[in-house]
Amino acid sequence: MSKTHGLQTQAIHAGYGPEPGCQAVAVPIYQTSTFGFESAAQSARCFSGEEDGYTYTRYGNPTIKVFEDKLACMEGAEAAQAVASGMAAISTALLGLAKAGDHVLSSDAVYIGTHLMLTETMPELGIECSYVDASNVDNVAAAIRPNTKVIYLETPGNPSLKLVDLAAVAALARERGILTIVDNTFASPINQRPLQLGCDVVVHSATKYLNGHGDCIGGGICGSEELIKKLWHKYIQFGGTLAPLNAFLIARGMQTLPLRMRAHNQIAQQVAEFLEQHSAVERVYYPGLPSFPQYELAKKQMTGGFGAMVCFELRGGIEAGARLMDNVKLCTIAVSLGDVVTLISHPASMTHAMAPREDRLKAGITDGLVRLSVGLEDVEDIIEDLDQAMRS
Repeated sequence: MSKTHGLQTQAIHAGYGPEPGCQAVAVPIYQTSTFGFESAAQSARCFSGEEDGYTYTRYGNPTIKVFEDKLACMEGAEAAQAVASGMAAISTALLGLAKAGDHVLSSDAVYIGTHLMLTETMPELGIECSYVDASNVDNVAAAIRPNTKVIYLETPGNPSLKLVDLAAVAALARERGILTIVDNTFASPINQRPLQLGCDVVVHSATKYLNGHGDCIGGGICGSEELIKKLWHKYIQFGGTLAPLNAFLIARGMQTLPLRMRAHNQIAQQVAEFLEQHSAVERVYYPGLPSFPQYELAKKQMTGGFGAMVCFELRGGIEAGARLMDNVKLCTIAVSLGDVVTLISHPASMTHAMAPREDRLKAGITDGLVRLSVGLEDVEDIIEDLDQAMRS
């Protein structure tokens, strides 16, 4: 499958074609831990890398390879590595590219699991980590240290949806000999392709939009063949193997990714515009709104739409957020994102209820902040549910 094909064609055909023999049109699930050999000599050639072949699913599996090839094609990467979860992708990339004595510089709006990785795990291994408001490239330049080896970015960021100018930061990093890693989960390769903007590595929680149906967990890492080969050696030591069934489910979900994201984008835009006019809402964060502080960057950097994550602040703080959660009927109160089902959460009374308020505010989690992962229900029904819940 050529990378010159359109994204919908890549989504359907990349990574697989009917195999010789049974000519199965759908991707087979190779539900096996190990693979046999014709002879001891062939086994030796496969394990030494002299001959292509599968040996053990932790090292590779035909179903998993379909997902890897499809993801690499859609991200415009030379290669991709499948892993067991989004955090497995993040930890493998960070620990594979930074070592004791190195410094990792991260944008300040990141997933809580990434935050814990950077503030707890990596310092224990002798890796310095610090945060910067990466929405301004000058801030990034000022925060670089002599031992900075990696700049880690999440854009749009969680939960404020703050953007990072990827082309500008990537150019700065390349001048300094620093690698850039981008978490592209919120945008997906449909709305944003960081490698084309000069970044080095892309990580995904494939659990989210790539799979799109909330029925499995997985992750992926994309980049050059050289970098992915380097990270593969870390991955097999960590043992974060993606299950073949999960690889099948994610690859199947990716076949409709462009279609789903087109609908997600359209519905989320309408929901954001509705919320911006609602009397119970103090502020809406959505890159597709002209009121969004980085609207012009969003138009330049994102393609086809602005994603399906909408965050908004309710008037009335924690109590208003909790009441909203108690009164939605169609939206599902749950964490995660990227599902066909609209998911809603109020971090201050849910995921971050035990965190000190000062720490929450530093992370952009205000008392009234609500995070909405807009699904694929009829937009009128989503709006009606939010409206009746806020009126209650």
